[in-house]
Amino acid sequence: MNYSILKKIQVYLNSKELWVLSVLMFSALFAILIIVFNDIRDFFEAGGPVLWGILIVTVIMWTLIVERFWFFYYVLPVRIKKTSDDWNAMNLSLNWYSKKIKEQMISELSINSKQFILTIETMMQILPLLGLLGTVVGMIKVFDVMTFFGTGNARLMASGVSQATIPTMAGLVAAISGVYIANMLKRKSEDEIDKAADHLIIE
Repeated sequence: MNYSILKKIQVYLNSKELWVLSVLMFSALFAILIIVFNDIRDFFEAGGPVLWGILIVTVIMWTLIVERFWFFYYVLPVRIKKTSDDWNAMNLSLNWYSKKIKEQMISELSINSKQFILTIETMMQILPLLGLLGTVVGMIKVFDVMTFFGTGNARLMASGVSQATIPTMAGLVAAISGVYIANMLKRKSEDEIDKAADHLIIE
């Protein structure tokens, strides 16, 4: 009874700390956005509508990356310990049945640890394509300007060139920012599953 009460108190404190940390992070992010709002607005106006799609995909990708880090460092260790305790409580001998149970436990941990990693990698591949789409949209705008005004309106042509180059740069930068992290998450998943498998010993 006392152990369960202490466990509930610990969960409550952890959730409270998480809530405070989340509020502080969002407050800092909101303050930064207010400071650089004009620069961000000018950047998105120069980059065109495709830049908003790149932003949305990038935010989703990094949200999933942060969620995976949280899972690996706070959720997965608890699940591995619970799996190990359940395995030890079974006290199984070396036979076909015990091997299948071990495989099932490892498979469940593997599925949980690899969740969203494929989605992150897919978004990394989508971002450069969105940048390429922005390039095509910008070049179409340049050709439209040349059709109606010739080469005499440099301002409108410069706007089209900006829409052709900025999304490409943004898509590449956003994709590159997640390459190392995605590989690290994949290696972390494999290492944690191997460690979990080592804990499930059949005597």
